[in-house]
Amino acid sequence: MSSPHVILLPYPAQGHVIPFLELAYCLADSGFEVTFINTDHIHVRVTEAIAAVEHDTGMINLVSIPDGLESIEERSDLVKLSVRLSEVVPKSLEELIDKINKSGDGSRITSLIADENLSWIMPVAKTMGLHTVAFWPAAAATLSLLLSIPKLAEDGVIDDKTGLAKIEEKVQLSPGMPSILPREFAWNGLFCDLKSQEALFNKLMDINKGLEFADMIICNSFHEIEAPTFKFMPKVLPIGPLLSGRRTGKAVGNFWPEDSSCISWLDKQNLSSTIYVAFGSFTVFDKLQFKELALGLELTGRPFLWVVRPDLTDQTCNAYPEGFRERIGSRGMIVGWSPQQRVLAHPSIACFVSHCGWNSTMEGVTNGVPFLCWPYFTDQFMNRTYICDVWKNGLEVSHGEDGVVSREEISGKIEKLLGDEKIKTKALALKDLAFKAISHGGSSFKNFNSLIETIKH
Repeated sequence: MSSPHVILLPYPAQGHVIPFLELAYCLADSGFEVTFINTDHIHVRVTEAIAAVEHDTGMINLVSIPDGLESIEERSDLVKLSVRLSEVVPKSLEELIDKINKSGDGSRITSLIADENLSWIMPVAKTMGLHTVAFWPAAAATLSLLLSIPKLAEDGVIDDKTGLAKIEEKVQLSPGMPSILPREFAWNGLFCDLKSQEALFNKLMDINKGLEFADMIICNSFHEIEAPTFKFMPKVLPIGPLLSGRRTGKAVGNFWPEDSSCISWLDKQNLSSTIYVAFGSFTVFDKLQFKELALGLELTGRPFLWVVRPDLTDQTCNAYPEGFRERIGSRGMIVGWSPQQRVLAHPSIACFVSHCGWNSTMEGVTNGVPFLCWPYFTDQFMNRTYICDVWKNGLEVSHGEDGVVSREEISGKIEKLLGDEKIKTKALALKDLAFKAISHGGSSFKNFNSLIETIKH
């Protein structure tokens, strides 16, 4: 008897591909044949990064489809990308499924697990007779806002055409859930013009309609960390945290090759001594903010590991303060990209200065690491609210009147964070909850088995 065959389709962004690939491994471990679909552009980046560190993807077949764009520059415009994906992916996916089914290689495709941001693909999958699952790779609280758009518009919280904030007060959907300013809703943080904002908001409406065709909605969270949200949305099943980087020699879906030399550097540092600084794949700093960050790290006098992407700021190589590298010497290590899960699990790490992307949030939580929050856009403000106001396992930076986080603020907040025993205790308690959730008999373990039963036949 042939194995059930599932295809996975993530949104083409780093924070989405990583948990999707870990989900793919979990499904392969459970006996599924797995085909993983990236867009052509992302497929090239992922496969090049895999080759550079000589990892493999095990039993997972990586394939690609077009994203509808031509120039590389356009892919930084997430609004344009989202619109073009909805125009070209349905036909491309249908053709790919038909090709795979007719090839005779392996079993016929039986199920589709698609990114919730691409759930307009669900009706197409249904017409092809597939089981359909929507996967939300971020906090369930952020998903709850998306699903509450009609009510938020009706209540005058947001504009019903653009989604832009109409009030300045914080909003809480249900008791116990995070309170957040409407201007910090995920769809209001993409720095786009009014026309693009309206186009994006219209796509969100299509996403919500597509979810009606999903047999199941799953998310990369766990019940204990967002219990009031799952009470508010009982049909959403948390199966996380899906942790990348725990499988030796396996690809984790990075867009940049990992620099693993930082692990041997961490081995030389004292226990709980090192500041880890990483801002994900999208955050961009101007040169002034970049320099203040560098000088803030220097000012701490502590060892630090800083992930500096080539595009973190303009002309990154020339952006460091004069004499900075010479002054810090071996006390600081700077890499282009890190094996983050391994870094956060390292006993020398004391805290995580983070943009609060959800993958980073889950990885920090599951390793019991306190956060210094520095959100940049989209859902990162919600995650910051969780860390600072709900879970209380971190602090946040404050911007000056000029919009810049000063070197003194950075250094001072790090010292305050590392001296707070209550935050350390909270962080370790969350770590225990995370591992109980994914252990045998845990809440996420049971929900993952429910997913298996739904798509197995």
